[in-house]
Amino acid sequence: MRPRLPLTGESVDRSIVGGLKDLLLREPRLTLAVAESVTCGRLQAAIGAISGASEFFLGGLTAYTIAQKVRHLGVDRAQAERVNAVSREVAEQMARGACAFFGSDLALATTGYAEPAPDRGVLQPVAHWGLAHRRAGRALVLRHGRVERPGAARVDMQEAVAGAALQALLNYLRGFRGR
Repeated sequence: MRPRLPLTGESVDRSIVGGLKDLLLREPRLTLAVAESVTCGRLQAAIGAISGASEFFLGGLTAYTIAQKVRHLGVDRAQAERVNAVSREVAEQMARGACAFFGSDLALATTGYAEPAPDRGVLQPVAHWGLAHRRAGRALVLRHGRVERPGAARVDMQEAVAGAALQALLNYLRGFRGR
């Protein structure tokens, strides 16, 4: 059984978040920010639970509505309205916007449906995560992923998305750092 973190469940474990600190603080040091919707603060809680997080974590923003995603993260309103702000593109725009908002090197973002929304044609929980990395002297690097959990309860889905996003960040950093 994995240790539980505040506001997170078994999908996020200490080996993930502990590994993040080591990789982010290696030279050149990198900073991190998050933008959340479907995970509703779970990424921030998991990262904030790391001892010494203030050495790399600049902060996070929970933007639950399209209006707030547009206002604070620069998400394209027309595109977001077409998909109710749930798509790979919106997740990437949120991550890009979090980098800009916080001035961070890296940003992780989540958006999705934590439970079915039959009125929107969503029959099972589905979410997207986006990762943005502003590399020195180079273009922005973007990554993304999709999480589906048929039959998952709302909180279980939120935890699964947070865990998947953090694992993706860890995997990306391992590749970037050559580990």
